[in-house]
Formats: sequence, C-alpha cells, structure tokens
Amino acid sequence: MRFGTQNGRLVLVRENLALDIAEHSDLPSDVNAALERFDELVGWTDFSQAKPIEKLGPPVPRPQQVFAVALNYRPHAAEAGFQPPDEPLIFTKFPSCIAGPDTEVTLPPGKPDWEIEVVAVIGRGGYRIPRERAWDAVAGLTVGQDLSERASQLRGAPAQFSLGKSFPGFGPIGPVAVTPDEFPDRDDIGFECHLGGELVQHGRTSQMIFPVDDLVARISAVCPLLPGDLIFTGTPAGVGNRRNPPRYLQPGETLVSRVDGIGEIRQAFI
Repeated sequence: MRFGTQNGRLVLVRENLALDIAEHSDLPSDVNAALERFDELVGWTDFSQAKPIEKLGPPVPRPQQVFAVALNYRPHAAEAGFQPPDEPLIFTKFPSCIAGPDTEVTLPPGKPDWEIEVVAVIGRGGYRIPRERAWDAVAGLTVGQDLSERASQLRGAPAQFSLGKSFPGFGPIGPVAVTPDEFPDRDDIGFECHLGGELVQHGRTSQMIFPVDDLVARISAVCPLLPGDLIFTGTPAGVGNRRNPPRYLQPGETLVSRVDGIGEIRQAFI
C-alpha cells in the first residue's frame, strides 16, 4: 500500500490514481488518526472511486514527534571524523519543518547542507516495543531530506543539533509512504541524491549501523511512539560540509532525492 496526502487529507495511491478514503469509508481524513486504525487502512482494496493524482503533500503533515539519527552509516561517521557510535545518537527535528515532496526552500544565512534519508513512518506505534515486533509498528517508509544549517547546528560546545535542522522547509518528505511489505527486502533499499545533476550521495539501508527495527525498539524504550511519528534514519557519506573544500546549498540550485520503490522529492532553493 502507498499513502500520501492531498490538501492535508489522507489518500491511498495506486499508479497515477489517488483515493480520498474518508469520502468512501468511516476512516478519518487526518493521517495520524487513520494510522491509529492501521489494520483497517492497510486492508483497503477498492480503488474504483479513485481519481487522477493532484499535488501531493507530505505523507504525514503534522507528526507529533520527529526523531533523527546521527552517524548511522560508517562512511558518514568517518568523513565527519568520528568513530562509529556504540549507541544510536538521537536528536529531534521540530515538526514545523516538515514539508511536502516538491517545494521551494528559502535558505537561511549560514552553511545550509543536504542529507538524504529514508524516513520511517510510525503506524500502530507503542511503548517498549521489542525488536522482533518493531516492523509491525511501522506504517511505511518515505523519502526525506534532513536539511541542516551547519553554523547553527555546530555552534556551542557541545553542539546542539535541533534548531539548525528545523528551519522552515528543512524536513521535506514524500512523495508517498510505502508499507514495508511492498519492498523485495525492507532492510536493503537503495537511495541516491543529486544536486544540480551531480550525484552527491548514494547508499543502501542495509549499510545502517542501527537498522529500522533496532531504532524503533531503542526509541520506544524511552518515548512511546505515536501514529504518524517520523524517524529520519540517518545519512550516508557525501554531505557538503565534509567536502574539500566544503560545498553548501546555493540559491538557484535544485536537490533531487530518490529512494527505490518509493519515488523522488525535489527541493528548489531561493
């Protein structure tokens, strides 16, 4: 199953069609509320009333919690000058930064950078979820960018991440979320990121230090995971601030991020 939003309302997506499920069932149009009834949602098969897709918004427009993981790929840890962590390094992106798949982003002053990520969308959720049941808590996977303004992020000792990663538009996701059963191997999904036509990042989720199910178990051991919560699962090597010389996002550039089996998102910078 593939789901997204149009005008803030939940739609199920099949090929070039979208079904506003609240118009044809008692399921709610609000994504978070619908994900509370994930078993009913995932069993939907009738697309006879579907219409051509209009502009898609973020698959989850209003997540209650947005978690993110630092240094979850060994090459990225190495390029950043760190040893791979023994425990997940969790920070937050504030929900107001979440945006849709095709957006125009106003760059703040400083050193804005890119980080392609596969994002887990929580469905059933729960508290203290054992790892062997963690995938059952995930409604789907989507494409994301953990856009980061490095001057704000790394200011101070120790540095604090959350504000520098939460400017308006700094959490684009989409174009849809795809349920884990749709992938040939939910633990080995390829992805890549292009800036102005140049391949700047690529990787596979099988290269994560802490895979999705491990992250769900570890985060939920502290914070109950709620329907619609997001987990940005980390980025591979190739970010701008670790290049020699560093390269940062500039007005007029376009960033395209793709994940196999999901699709692509596109950010134009002004």
